[in-house]
Amino acid sequence: MTTQKLRPIFSFTLVLLDALILTLAFYLAYELRARIPFPNELVTTIPFSRYLGLLGVWVACLVLALFIYRQYYVSRAPSRVDQLYSIAAAISIGTLISVGVASLIFKNTPGSLFEIDFPRIMLVYAWLLAIVGIMVVRILHQVGRTRLRRFGLGQDRLLIVGTGEVAQIIMQRIQWQPQLGYILMGVVTANGGNGLPDINGVPVLGQAKELTQLIEQHQIDEVIIAMPEKGHREVIRVISMCQRGRVSIKVFPDVFAFVTSEATIDDLGGLPLLTVRDYSMRGYGLMLKRLIDIAGAAFGLIVLSPLMLLTAIAIKLESPGPVFFIQERMGLDGKLFPMIKFRSMRTDAEHHGPGWTVKDDPRRTRLGSFLRRVDIDEMPQLINVLLGEMSLVGPRPEQPYYVEQFQEKVPRYMERHREKAGMTGWAQVNGLRGDTSIEERTRYDIWYTENWSPLLDIKILLRTVWQKIVLHNQGG
Repeated sequence: MTTQKLRPIFSFTLVLLDALILTLAFYLAYELRARIPFPNELVTTIPFSRYLGLLGVWVACLVLALFIYRQYYVSRAPSRVDQLYSIAAAISIGTLISVGVASLIFKNTPGSLFEIDFPRIMLVYAWLLAIVGIMVVRILHQVGRTRLRRFGLGQDRLLIVGTGEVAQIIMQRIQWQPQLGYILMGVVTANGGNGLPDINGVPVLGQAKELTQLIEQHQIDEVIIAMPEKGHREVIRVISMCQRGRVSIKVFPDVFAFVTSEATIDDLGGLPLLTVRDYSMRGYGLMLKRLIDIAGAAFGLIVLSPLMLLTAIAIKLESPGPVFFIQERMGLDGKLFPMIKFRSMRTDAEHHGPGWTVKDDPRRTRLGSFLRRVDIDEMPQLINVLLGEMSLVGPRPEQPYYVEQFQEKVPRYMERHREKAGMTGWAQVNGLRGDTSIEERTRYDIWYTENWSPLLDIKILLRTVWQKIVLHNQGG
């Protein structure tokens, strides 16, 4: 059974589970208020039955708020940070609305079963418990859907149109993340083909002009069109071939759509203008980001200082040379700064000039291989962050030698230097690090600079920590 068929069932079960959790949260809040003398002791305990009216209104308003915040649309790989933010907002707004609706319905009803003056602290308890409970439900529901996919339920048969760099990146993501629930049936080339029987182990099934027959032959549920290098007319032609039957169609955006993902309408004396670039890190945003950097770097240096001391001693004992490796990197506005790292290579590693780090690099020391695998070598960069030369989150800084090469080959490459370089970034948490596509990393870096928010930084930091834990437990 495909995801399309199961999605209504998933959504319905979420509604039922939410209603159950909200009812439980409300009852626990009632018990907490009755048992905890805060802010003052209750003179009389009102029976729970007198709160049933408020309970019904509260649950209905919160479920409606969660629906408005798209919490009943079941996505394949939801962001936990975004989900928590949306749930907290929905619960907060729903709680305020429920108080107003309950007051409107039950006010001035003498002798009514629901004529009550409810404790405000009880609603605070219910609000907190609801956020925690609904978030737990979302996590368990996602785990349940992943388990079902292992048994062949909720999987979609996928076809990718395109064989270029973007299409290959999409193939890799799907192959690396089986929990997304896709069965990758194959790829379809643009007209003319490429003559290869497969691409990255994925079979080439045919050409774009054969899409209609291929969809029916392989019972395709979803088509991803990944050929941004083609014109809009070609993409529209491909879409028209996919519109027979109940097949879901997704299109990877071209460069202009990417640039204008957050486009806004402005005006010039009454003339409409489309703003395609308006960097969000300005004014108070820069101040807020700097405060986050100072607090995070100071906290990190204090907490990690014992580990950093032990690392420095281990480096000294293993091989001759300095503990730190200081290298000139390019940061904000193209200015150079000395980036600090723990030394993980021999002292003569760059004797013949700069060299790109590769997997199993022979220049590494034995200890250095471990330090790089768990990214302990990058901890001294917290000093760069504290000094204001780097940020906790931002585009990764490169050596000037490579920047000169990349800016000639990669469109808009220097725009990533409009913000401070970071210890981690949007490209890194999306798997683009080390020896990966510079063009794709640049797209992610530019998207970050144009869509920055404190929530996005928090999301990236949490994903970085989570990925380090998972990769370390998986042995690398």
